[in-house]
Amino acid sequence: MVGIVERLVPDELWVLFQRVVPEAPMRPQGGGRRRHGDREVLAAIVFVATSGCTWLQLPAASFGPSGATAHRRFAEWTKARVWAKLHRLVLDELGARGGLDWSRCAVDSVNMRAMKKGDLTGPNPVDRGKYGSKIHLLTERTGLPLSVGISGANLHDSQALEPLVKGIPPIRSRRGPRRRRPAKLHADKAYDNAHLRRFLRSRHITPRIARKGIENSQRLGRHRWTIERTVSWLAGCRRLHRRYERKAEHFLAFAGITATLICYRRLTK
Repeated sequence: MVGIVERLVPDELWVLFQRVVPEAPMRPQGGGRRRHGDREVLAAIVFVATSGCTWLQLPAASFGPSGATAHRRFAEWTKARVWAKLHRLVLDELGARGGLDWSRCAVDSVNMRAMKKGDLTGPNPVDRGKYGSKIHLLTERTGLPLSVGISGANLHDSQALEPLVKGIPPIRSRRGPRRRRPAKLHADKAYDNAHLRRFLRSRHITPRIARKGIENSQRLGRHRWTIERTVSWLAGCRRLHRRYERKAEHFLAFAGITATLICYRRLTK
């Protein structure tokens, strides 16, 4: 029977993770506690992300490492940008197998309340001014996240578009050079801005953005429903239902882990 560690961190994902995780620090000889294996710690982190439990609630008997150990390793790996590197590796595998559709992409955001405030939070205009954050997503045609960012809930969606587009990494293709530019970008009226249209055209991306007072956003719904589905996939990781992290990089790490898991599930189909 497959154990919980192997179920949460399958062999293929573990092989990819080993390529990006930093080497363990050298320990002084002559004693000290045994360092828990990276695979067990990674499984514990994935469990926290998907279940939504706190670090203290982590069932150490099932994984080995305690919640404090898992959180400490999570912070170390976040500082080393392990999650962004892992996301890119999974995208590379998908791209090499022809699993990414670059014909169009879509952009959107989702709000959540920040329970402890912290970096990159702000009053949410649609939640009675309570402090919150946004996760900004850019997905390819079928809904796989290519770029992820976070901001305060009071940041206008249009201000996140340029960083998202610039944040698309160069991804392998089945044949030819690496790609980082979709042919078209679909967005709703929140992104209706002449500067953004010029920016996209300068990068040879055709903007498909609903115009305020002219076009109905529903017309773009034929292509944007995939990113709305991706937003619902994010909700599958319960740690993202609320923001509990004071540090913005830790909250972004959970968003990156979720994006990686979404892409990995497609990779295994």
